[in-house]
Amino acid sequence: MTTDFAALRRRFPVLERKTYLNSGSYCALADTVREAFSAYLDERLAVGANWEVWVAKNQAVRALLARVLGVTPGEIAITTSASAGINALASACDFSGPRNKVLVSDLEFPTSAQIWHAQERRGAQVVHVPCAADGGIPLEHFERLIDERTQLVALTHLCYRNGMRPDIPGIVRLAHARGARVMLDSYQAIGALRVDARELDVDFVVGGMLKYLLGTAGIGFLYVRKDCIADLVPTHSGWFAQQDIAAMDITANRPASSARRFEAGTPPVVNCYAAEAGLKIILEAGLEQIEARVRDVTARCLQRLAEIGWPAVTPLEDARRGPMVAVPSRDAAGLFAQLMEQDIVTSFRDGNIRATCHFYNTDEDIDRFVGALAGHRARFAPAR
Repeated sequence: MTTDFAALRRRFPVLERKTYLNSGSYCALADTVREAFSAYLDERLAVGANWEVWVAKNQAVRALLARVLGVTPGEIAITTSASAGINALASACDFSGPRNKVLVSDLEFPTSAQIWHAQERRGAQVVHVPCAADGGIPLEHFERLIDERTQLVALTHLCYRNGMRPDIPGIVRLAHARGARVMLDSYQAIGALRVDARELDVDFVVGGMLKYLLGTAGIGFLYVRKDCIADLVPTHSGWFAQQDIAAMDITANRPASSARRFEAGTPPVVNCYAAEAGLKIILEAGLEQIEARVRDVTARCLQRLAEIGWPAVTPLEDARRGPMVAVPSRDAAGLFAQLMEQDIVTSFRDGNIRATCHFYNTDEDIDRFVGALAGHRARFAPAR
């Protein structure tokens, strides 16, 4: 399959005016995603409440996302956010027995750690897996802490601060060998990297649609491995989590036999329109083709940064990075503002400027970004 990335790039109008390197915060808006919002509004004006179509949109997103993850639609819950998915999963975990330990890596986005710490009132023991000096976490740190008391390992696919990717296959093997399950937070990777849940052998995957999946905010997902569903009954529930949504039964909680039991109330209707359009673009472009494109663009960025003497903190090795290149700065907020004045859109976390790339970025985008940094080096580069 050959992908015409130049033609796909033309579908994102903001790229005509901006060097957009901020997909790790919020993706560029595609033409068909904008049209999907309009289609929802047109239907609201023409029909009013159109529940049959809205439920179909929800199911369409589930099916498309299953294709992206290489799983079945019945293993996907459509949520309002990654947080909602993690909360639903946490509510189904039993911490009253000997396996009450949750490992949280120090690479995690705050939401994941906060939700698991919230379970301490229910008996969970949360243990953090510390970073090494280079900002990553070697496999041996997990090996020391995963034991017979570990119920779950909460693991980020890509650190939102520095772009580090942990040894996911190694961690999964360790966890499963010791009887623990693994939840992968793939928000900073899915859509830019090929994420096959079967190949990764993870038990759960969470994420959302506003970054590399090209959708919008207010909609997320939770993948639950089929053989994990039956013994996990969330107490975080609602009418769309029931086996029969139309039953309107107030006498009991009868959760769906599929991963839909991890959903809650009315689905994020308008956001489903946008998410469907974004997922279609991802599948049209091709998952492997996107990953190769992102790998090439980020490699160029890392090389060009080294050439100007301002190296990134993101690893050079393909297996240890994803779509993010994190550049250290003595004043990341100030540098971010200067780049914005030059119509270069980035973000910053933890003292690093984050250039987060997608398939629509080009070598010219990278050269403009690095050229701008070279011009600001005296003021913003870290002191030697």
